[in-house]
Amino acid sequence: MTIKHILIAAGALGLGMTTVSAQEITLRIQNHQSPESLSGQNIAEWVDDVQTMSGGRVKIEMFYSSAIVKSVETFDAAINGIVDADFTNGSYQTGKDPAFQFVADVMGGYETPWQFYAWLYNGGGLELVQKLYESYGMHLLGWQIPGMESLNAAKPLRNAEDLKDWKFRSPPGMETMIFENLGASPVVIDFTEVFTSLETGIIDGADASNVSTNNSLGIYDLVKHTTYPGFHSMPADHFAINLEVWNGLPEDIQRIMDVASQKNSFRTTLDYAVDIQETVNELAGEVTFHDWAPEDRAAFREGARRAWIDFATTDAAKELVDSHIAFMEKIGLTTSGLK
Repeated sequence: MTIKHILIAAGALGLGMTTVSAQEITLRIQNHQSPESLSGQNIAEWVDDVQTMSGGRVKIEMFYSSAIVKSVETFDAAINGIVDADFTNGSYQTGKDPAFQFVADVMGGYETPWQFYAWLYNGGGLELVQKLYESYGMHLLGWQIPGMESLNAAKPLRNAEDLKDWKFRSPPGMETMIFENLGASPVVIDFTEVFTSLETGIIDGADASNVSTNNSLGIYDLVKHTTYPGFHSMPADHFAINLEVWNGLPEDIQRIMDVASQKNSFRTTLDYAVDIQETVNELAGEVTFHDWAPEDRAAFREGARRAWIDFATTDAAKELVDSHIAFMEKIGLTTSGLK
């Protein structure tokens, strides 16, 4: 970050000396979204909000589509001062500590983004997350949660029983553990290879993204069953800023960035909710949407919770899992006292 202090002092008619302090602050930030995407458009609005509300004191250089370093390297780039902040996803850092998984996506846990936000702001999550991020010299400013993702299949996916022996594309990591617990056969395949793998029959379905993104990828040209509303995954892209940079910002600028980030978070979720529902309406009659009953979602959650506990191999991860489980019980999402 480049900070230039300008001090202006003036006296007036013996009434004393007034000192006004101004700053010019430049922040370099990388994200992994395209500028055309809904998330990318809302990031651009966040930039405009911060620059405008700061009266031009803050200038932000935003780099889209991981233009400086690879997406998975952005967090370290922010730690090391190559950029000032990282607008990607905490799950890229699970190699550092599995705790980052439970910041990025509590797979099978919450049923809506608003429940996930509520854990952060009302369930004590923010304090735990800040402790994790600060241990790496970073500060969490906020999240973007585009919405619930959907599973896509060539066969009906009506409940947990339908997952048995289902061969589908899965991202790496904890998700494979969850679905193996439920009898499925996840195959780790890169996101860019989902369509080809479905087209050639290597897999019978895929966990790719939300309904509108799945549709844009052409997935529903190949398979005609999907879970909606989704519940198994809702990734939260984080906005994490170098801790030293954050601590060096004036308090009013910190507050502006915090307020703008919450606006960005909630507007992103709302925008995707509308976009996803419009896509569902367009696909009506072509695609069968499976809305799981509460008892079937509970069965999935139990399989997921076993994977959470197995995946949480550090004290920080265990602390986050315990916090999530306690909050889910508080809002009525869990069915047993599994710890």
